[in-house]
Amino acid sequence: MSNRNSFLRMGGIQLNREQDLPLYRQLYEYLREQILTGKLSPNTQLPATRTLAKELDISRNTVLNAYKQLIDEGYLESYGGGYTRVTHTLPEQVLTIDGAKTAAAQANLSENRPEKPPKLSKMGETIVELPYPYWDRSGSRPFSSSQPSVESFPSGVWEKCLLTSWRSIQSEELSYPNALGYRPLRKSLASYLQSTRGVNCTADQVVITNGTQHALSTIFTLLLNKGDEVWVENPSYNGVKIALTQVEANIIPVNIDDQGLIFEEGFQQSPNGRMACISPSHQYPLGATMSLTRRLELLDWAERNEAWIIEDDYDSEYRYSGYPIEALQGLDKAGRVIYMGTFSKVLFPALRLGYMILPKSLVEPYRAARAFSDRGTRILEQVTVYHFIEEGHLGRHIRKMRTLYAERQEVLIEMAHKFLGGMLELEPNNVGLHLVGWLPAGMDDDSVSKHLLADGIYAPPLSYFSLTPLPRPGLIMGYAAIPANDIVSAVKQMSWSLRKLF
Repeated sequence: MSNRNSFLRMGGIQLNREQDLPLYRQLYEYLREQILTGKLSPNTQLPATRTLAKELDISRNTVLNAYKQLIDEGYLESYGGGYTRVTHTLPEQVLTIDGAKTAAAQANLSENRPEKPPKLSKMGETIVELPYPYWDRSGSRPFSSSQPSVESFPSGVWEKCLLTSWRSIQSEELSYPNALGYRPLRKSLASYLQSTRGVNCTADQVVITNGTQHALSTIFTLLLNKGDEVWVENPSYNGVKIALTQVEANIIPVNIDDQGLIFEEGFQQSPNGRMACISPSHQYPLGATMSLTRRLELLDWAERNEAWIIEDDYDSEYRYSGYPIEALQGLDKAGRVIYMGTFSKVLFPALRLGYMILPKSLVEPYRAARAFSDRGTRILEQVTVYHFIEEGHLGRHIRKMRTLYAERQEVLIEMAHKFLGGMLELEPNNVGLHLVGWLPAGMDDDSVSKHLLADGIYAPPLSYFSLTPLPRPGLIMGYAAIPANDIVSAVKQMSWSLRKLF
């Protein structure tokens, strides 16, 4: 006796010709659901394509396409004479006779037998144990650090540059990208950095990256071996320490004073170090500028040791008074400095675009490393940034943001002096996007930060960025992304919250 079914007698299938979903796809999904719920059991023979098309008042091609998709995915099989049936080898675990009961059973199983933690590699375990931020850095919340004012970004101008870029991209540029980056952007950046940061380079030395963290990981993988000693500013940007941990380097913390990294301390701990990671123009997070004497000492050490210097120039565009401090790279005569910059602070963080100036000797090794890792950076964003720079929008935007950020820092200082006296000490800085708020000696900045977090204030503890105990506790307070009115209300909220601890 035949198992052939009339789909009309089975309760019917509703095909909606008003939907955007093609009819063959609607039929495919209906049949697939019937199979998965057991309403069409294994070996059930389906109607001939002509018969089903007639019953449903659709073209035979629609039925053929639906059947073919199901055959290709293993739900149906065809055999001699044009017959089609539900496959007899459909795995039992795919069939769900009662979806609700099965879902409930699975939920109960998960509740009673939780998933085992994954077995990580030794490196994976080390990374997971690193202290990650416990505050929410999403959005522009008081006082999120390292955040630019994204609401002030000229989105309309960017949109025009984006459209121009897409229209200008040639078909061959849609293939795999150049591992070093889009050459017109590299030329434009070389000219821009020579004039604004005093770097010494050609376009051939400029490479485009997917942000600072990507650049660090690539360079460390290329240059460092397990156990190599690397000087790291203390405190400093945690991304450096995470990337160094991934290559199992030996991190040498070197303290900071008002002249930047204390060279003598680094030399005493690690005279033969392989690398030094610094932010000399505006040290993160303390804000010091490295003195010329120490810059020259560090360059001399790197040349004698054949060591490398990583110069992170993350926010030096935002200097509010005086002349810009030229990059350390511009003093390098031996080709030992790797200069890094990012568009996250001057454009917007979600762009995930950065750049490096490499010594000539590293360009080809880097090209090979990049080609074998992620091949390169997305082309559309690179072309858009190129047009944004060449049309003069970058310079105008930075000048506008300097004025805005200087005003916001002034408001923060004024409100802190008015409402936070005796609890938190803030002093102005003529560069950057954040300030350090100093707490009274003996306080635990981590506990204070968590207390503020519970009251809606995001001010990470200075100790989070340090590898060794610091002489004084403090909080990092970003102001660039927060409108002046919000700064006023946030400082008042902070004052109310802190008074509960004093």
